[in-house]
Amino acid sequence: MKLENKVIVITGSTRGIGRAIAEECGKEGSKIVISSRNEEAVKETCKLLKEKGYNAEGIVADVSKEDDIKKLFEFTIDKYGAIDVWINNAGLSGGYRFLYDLSETEIKDIVNVNITGILLSCKVIIPYFIEKKKGIILNISGKGGRGEASPYLTTYSATKSAVTNLTKSLAKEYKSNPITICSLIPGMVETDFYKDMKVSPGLEKQIKRLPFILKAFGVPKEKVGKKVVKIVSQKPGKGNGKQYSCVSFLTIIKAIFRMMFYKK
Repeated sequence: MKLENKVIVITGSTRGIGRAIAEECGKEGSKIVISSRNEEAVKETCKLLKEKGYNAEGIVADVSKEDDIKKLFEFTIDKYGAIDVWINNAGLSGGYRFLYDLSETEIKDIVNVNITGILLSCKVIIPYFIEKKKGIILNISGKGGRGEASPYLTTYSATKSAVTNLTKSLAKEYKSNPITICSLIPGMVETDFYKDMKVSPGLEKQIKRLPFILKAFGVPKEKVGKKVVKIVSQKPGKGNGKQYSCVSFLTIIKAIFRMMFYKK
C-alpha cells in the first residue's frame, strides 16, 4: 500500500472532501487523525472509519486557535508516535452572497479558519518536520486559488488566493529542508459546501443553475482523495511549492460542451 504506516493529520475531516481524503488514505494503509470543531462529528467519523477497517483516531480542534492545533499535534504524537503528513483542509465559504450581506463575525470566521488556521498549523508542524528531516504539508485551496475573480464568493476566494501565496512563500522559506509544502485545487466537488448555501436576495436565479454546473464541471470526492494519496505518497522534498489540480484540460472541454446545451 502506498501510505502504509504513514501518520496523516487531516483538519476539517468529518465530512466532504476531508472525509473523502481520510477514506482514501485509510485504504492505502495510513494511520489517520481526523479533526473538526464538532465533537459528535469527530466521534461518528472515527467510528465509521474504524468499521471500514481503517486505523483512525480523532480529536476536536478549532484551527483558528493555536492551542487547539498544539493539542491536535500532541494528540497525534501521543497516539502514533510521529507525523508524516499534515493536510490543511478545514475551510468555510460564507455562501453565495454580496459582501455587504456578510456580518463582521462571518467574514472574520472565514478568514480565521481558511487563512489563520493554515498559518498557525504550519507554525506548529514545520519545526517538527525540520527536526525530523522530512515531512509533507498539503494545503487544500479552492476557487480563487489561481487569482481568478470570484464574485459573490469574495471573502472565500480571497482566502484561497492567499493560500496559494502562503504555500509558495513557505516553500521557498524552507526550501533548504527535505520537506514538501504544496497545495491542491480540487475543483467543484459536490459537498455540503453547495448544500443549503446562504444566497443573497437577487442571486436566486444564478444559483438555480448550480445543479447543472456541478453535473458539468463536478469532480467526485473520491477522485480528490486519490489525488491527495498520489501527492502525499511522494518523497518529502519533491513537488515543493507546487500547485496541483484535480481538473484536467479534457474535463474542462467536456464541461464546456455540456454547458452549451444548458437551457436557462
